[in-house]
Amino acid sequence: MWRGWKQRCPRCGQGRMYGRYLKVNDTCSSCGLELAGHRADDAPPYFTILIVAHIIVPLMLMFEQRLQPPEWQHMALWPPLTVLLCLWLLPRIKGVLIGLQWARRMHGFGNEPH
Repeated sequence: MWRGWKQRCPRCGQGRMYGRYLKVNDTCSSCGLELAGHRADDAPPYFTILIVAHIIVPLMLMFEQRLQPPEWQHMALWPPLTVLLCLWLLPRIKGVLIGLQWARRMHGFGNEPH
């Protein structure tokens, strides 16, 4: 799962998992692991939103309670911060889920030896 967080092949940890932002490579360029069988579809965005909301909402409430800023400051700060955090976390969470699927031999990884 740590290799997935680093967006590397779950087997060797060397090859890049993604060809583009969220497009998983068909195979690992280092060890040849078939990555196309993964089933990380709706779960990564769900977990990303869950984690980001648990980070942003308490920060937003503390900011409001301590500084009581005008609304324009909230609008200038929180939407960009939320989007950036989501964009940073999403490929890492997807990598973790693909790594978990590989480690548990789920979906397309069932025939792979450890």
